[in-house]
Amino acid sequence: MKSTREGFGDGLLDIATKIPEVVVVDADLRHSVQTLKFAEKYPARAFNVGIAEQNLVGVAAGLARGGKIPFAATFAVFLTGLGYNQIRQSVCYSQNNVKLVGSHAGILTGEDGATHQSLEDLNLMRGLPNLRIYCPADYFEAREMTRKIAAEKVPCYFRLGRQKVPAIYSEKFRAKLGRADILRSGKDGVIFAIGTEVPFAVAAAEILKLKNKNLTVVNVSTLAPLDAKTILPLLRKFKTVFTAEDHSIVGGLGSAIAELIAENNCDCRLTRIGMRGFGESGTSDDLLAKYGLDARGLARKILTKIKK
Repeated sequence: MKSTREGFGDGLLDIATKIPEVVVVDADLRHSVQTLKFAEKYPARAFNVGIAEQNLVGVAAGLARGGKIPFAATFAVFLTGLGYNQIRQSVCYSQNNVKLVGSHAGILTGEDGATHQSLEDLNLMRGLPNLRIYCPADYFEAREMTRKIAAEKVPCYFRLGRQKVPAIYSEKFRAKLGRADILRSGKDGVIFAIGTEVPFAVAAAEILKLKNKNLTVVNVSTLAPLDAKTILPLLRKFKTVFTAEDHSIVGGLGSAIAELIAENNCDCRLTRIGMRGFGESGTSDDLLAKYGLDARGLARKILTKIKK
């Protein structure tokens, strides 16, 4: 049980000596976004711009222009909301090699409440050209993705969660950027999950197995560009399709899958499972249960649809 933000922090340390061009820019949240260890070990390569998200992105773009590989990290809600214009102009339009790290995304931010729960960030980022979007499922994928992202010479958005989630991979896991990963196979439908919802989707499939319903589970850790080569055959194979995300059902994974279905005339019924409004303050477990995003909630919603 570790968080994806911890995987990012450890991944930074893994690449620090191998890629000396890597630097970190943060908005006075080093402890929260897990850049503190890097900053303490490499103080000359860590820049704290204070609580100024627009400046965070602008400084990172300048560093990229000068040949550095900046990881600009802060809370997802502030990075994508307050820094949107700078992301659009100074990163995406200019195609600067900036790694935008949005931590504390989704309702797993818990007690911080709706003002800090970023449920629209994927919607905002998906609309931007030249930007790759990565959402790791667990600690190991986040750590490995950090290494791989540093080697890519393109701008990206890296979405991370605050809370610890069950591991679905191991230390030996090697991420494949741009590829969806089929975690288990079943004949009664397919569920595409993203980010920290992936472990809950796997657990939901185990619950459904006890009810003689076997689902295929797919980890869509790269949202842009979407891996149509892996996903499209599954949409053509199954009549019953689900998406699960700790994000609004508008503009995120559910929308991306819906677009793929419509553009390719797939004969299937899609159910998007996610948030349909703002969140609220509460423990992560309570919020996941209330909004049906934990394993039991996902299993209940899926079983209801399959029966219909």
